[in-house]
Amino acid sequence: MSDTDEKGVHERLLDRASAGVPAVAVWRPGRYLRFGYRDTRQSGYEDAKARARELGFEPVERRVGGRAVATTATTVLFALAEPGEAADARTGIGERYDRAVTAVRRALRGLGVAATRGEPPETYCPGDHSLQCDGKLVGLAQRVTTSGALVSGVLYVDDRDELADVLTAVYAQLGYDFDPTSVGTVADAGGECRFERVKAEFTAQLTRALDAPDGAVETINPGPQSG
Repeated sequence: MSDTDEKGVHERLLDRASAGVPAVAVWRPGRYLRFGYRDTRQSGYEDAKARARELGFEPVERRVGGRAVATTATTVLFALAEPGEAADARTGIGERYDRAVTAVRRALRGLGVAATRGEPPETYCPGDHSLQCDGKLVGLAQRVTTSGALVSGVLYVDDRDELADVLTAVYAQLGYDFDPTSVGTVADAGGECRFERVKAEFTAQLTRALDAPDGAVETINPGPQSG
């Protein structure tokens, strides 16, 4: 498992939450096709994995989120974890989503992108907690454990055509409707794409969303952070 592996980073964040420490991570995962549990139950799953590999995307399975999501070297993953007993964590699901969406909108605004809540029809990994600007830019998911809660997301910064191409091929094998024009990126929306700026904006706004005392939120830095 690499130090940029999504499962590994999420476990590190939840470990901190279980110790009573809120934590945030913003990182670039590399070139993968991330399948959700429901994808693995589709009759075309093995063919979908084969198509992903043919197009240069290593298939992996993820614990959070819905349908398949592709990532490239410019894609950014982010997550925030907060302590809490399971019962309290479950009752706050909607509130956490709202806080995360607000934080992501603010971060994107800091990058020069005026994103709105929602997503185009027939998009990748459809869900109720997405943001769009000339296509879907961000999708959010949530996981609750016995000692905390984690909200995570995927941000498409660049490589729109490459992402649309692999998702078109994979979704066809899985039997899902998909419109490649639904894919949006920060670059196509005219925003700032440098990773240092993206990381700084998202780290600041996600930390703010945790509403913890100054200095109480731990920032986890998985993998290489330059470029």
